[in-house]
Amino acid sequence: MRLLLVHSLIFSFTLARAAVTAYGPHVQSPLGTTTAASASYTGAASYDTTILTAPAPPNPAPPTQFNVELQTGGVSGLSIQQEGSFFGFSIEFSVTTQVLGLNSSFLQVPFLNLMANLRQRGGSVKVRVGGNTQETATLVASTPDGAALEKDYGKASNPTATPPLVFTSEIIKMMAEISALTDVYWYMGVPFNDTQNWRLQIAEVGEAMLGKYLIGLQAGNEPDLYSRHGHRPDTYGPQDYKNDFGLLIDAMNADSNIPNKNLLIGPNLAGVWSLPDIWQTGFATDFNQNLAALGVERYPTDNCYALFGIGTPRYGQEMFPSFLTHQSGKDIVKEFPGAADYAQSVGKPFIMSETNTASCGGFPGLSDSFGAALWGIDYALQLAYSNFSTVLFHVGGQSVYYNPFTPPVTNQSTFHQWTIGPIYYSALAVAETLGSSNTAQVLDLQANGGSDYTPGYAIYENGQPVRIALTNFISDPSGSSDYTASISIGGTVPPSVKVKYLLADSVSQIYNFTWAGQTFGGPFSSDGRLVGTLDIQTIPCDQTNNVCQVKVPAPGFALVFLTDNALSESDQSPTMTFSTTAYTDIHGPTVTIDPSVLATSNGEKGLADALAGTSKGRQMNSALGFAQALPSLFAVMAGALVIGRLAFMR
Repeated sequence: MRLLLVHSLIFSFTLARAAVTAYGPHVQSPLGTTTAASASYTGAASYDTTILTAPAPPNPAPPTQFNVELQTGGVSGLSIQQEGSFFGFSIEFSVTTQVLGLNSSFLQVPFLNLMANLRQRGGSVKVRVGGNTQETATLVASTPDGAALEKDYGKASNPTATPPLVFTSEIIKMMAEISALTDVYWYMGVPFNDTQNWRLQIAEVGEAMLGKYLIGLQAGNEPDLYSRHGHRPDTYGPQDYKNDFGLLIDAMNADSNIPNKNLLIGPNLAGVWSLPDIWQTGFATDFNQNLAALGVERYPTDNCYALFGIGTPRYGQEMFPSFLTHQSGKDIVKEFPGAADYAQSVGKPFIMSETNTASCGGFPGLSDSFGAALWGIDYALQLAYSNFSTVLFHVGGQSVYYNPFTPPVTNQSTFHQWTIGPIYYSALAVAETLGSSNTAQVLDLQANGGSDYTPGYAIYENGQPVRIALTNFISDPSGSSDYTASISIGGTVPPSVKVKYLLADSVSQIYNFTWAGQTFGGPFSSDGRLVGTLDIQTIPCDQTNNVCQVKVPAPGFALVFLTDNALSESDQSPTMTFSTTAYTDIHGPTVTIDPSVLATSNGEKGLADALAGTSKGRQMNSALGFAQALPSLFAVMAGALVIGRLAFMR
């Protein structure tokens, strides 16, 4: 049985007119109009085809043969115990109805599958719904057209043109349905733009509907940028933020509909203020009983000049080499000296609430490259080693390059049409690296004499090494930069080890990477499930000499499982996947379009950006066109249901 989505009708009628308007991702004006038959790629950043030049192998080259000697018991320098859900996602509030689903009755199946993949490997998943748009979000009983979420572009603010939001409880109910299916735990945010009239409904309904699955409420999103964005006076500082935070606590304490008063997360700084300035106000000690965690947000760099003409001009090709080193992750950690230790001293986890390759959308050819996948793994493991408790990689709209996953820009012929980015591959690898025991401790091996290009980590559980994560940042098709790690263990090595590889031909490759032989394919081609034959390699060890020789290609990542239990814990069973009876193609008369044209056309009344975002480049007609379709959606689905049943009876 196939259900007809109203978008299919709109799309068909649009194509019948044979003209679509192409919108660029960084401009508000149309670039021009072309016919469907000759339509070309519209320019949405999420599907950009830019391929950078891979950096040349370093000279001098690091050694291609080195020892990895692992101790057992009494190992110093281990991290705190980390959960398998350490690597999660931060989804911009304004795009929830595109990423999560339309409402609680229509969930995005690819998203369920993507979360199920991670739940299988790490035991659960952490997702934040927030960002700039959380600050102006208002929970309402209903919207004029019945949509679960609407944006008011006429009142957009910030340099990134953030639109105010109104949403209904369907958003939170939808999150609860996702949790019931895939064990997703949620962070949300209390609007912080009006401290005289707190809008606490998101906390009230969130706690009531999500229960244990609501694990944090962010109070203020990058408050150290408020004055720059015109949301607070120029004199607004750390003490002012603490005062506002106290007002929020007072309001929550007076609200009997918020039973759990200790879910707040702060200070969520972007980097203008220093954390010691916040600690000196007594923030973490005075509000200790109300805090669930201490959080920060940080990107290693930005591409804001390209989008908004502010800041320093930066170019992906020039920035690329800096992401392909172990030092990149270490440099980010250095921005928070003593912070994780301080958080532990006040009994709170320290989390990276939002991050990715670069703010303002990332860089074309870099943020969507295989190099970004390797960077994401090393960066996340460096945070874990440095005693962060969670890292959340951001998901924006169509005009960003760094999305871990992106729903389709237009309706295609089937629902197998999400685009999976390199950061999601990073998430899979890190989930398996840490496993589901929630007792994993991470050790930076300073492998290969501390080489920046060949980092390695050991994962310990109960004092015993169970997995080794090895990265090769070098891109060298000749094979001359492949390296072999000679692994030895105190006592003796096992007869053999299992290895999973994350591979691509070059660090500059976009799409079609493989994790243990399986892939999510290219753009518009995934339903959230890995495809291909699983390839877990068995490498025999030399027990006489107590060594296992593991080769790591250039470029590549290898995850070495030292025991069968370590493998089964990280990949417990076949992933529970989800199917749907809703399709975008239908029986009967249809408009036939060349798939190559369809994949790059705008469709939907010139809709260049069906997945909304929070930066300039949003087209108002995109959001409104989508919202206007919703009232008819369920009637059309119901009608199609009856027709479908009749068709099966023929």
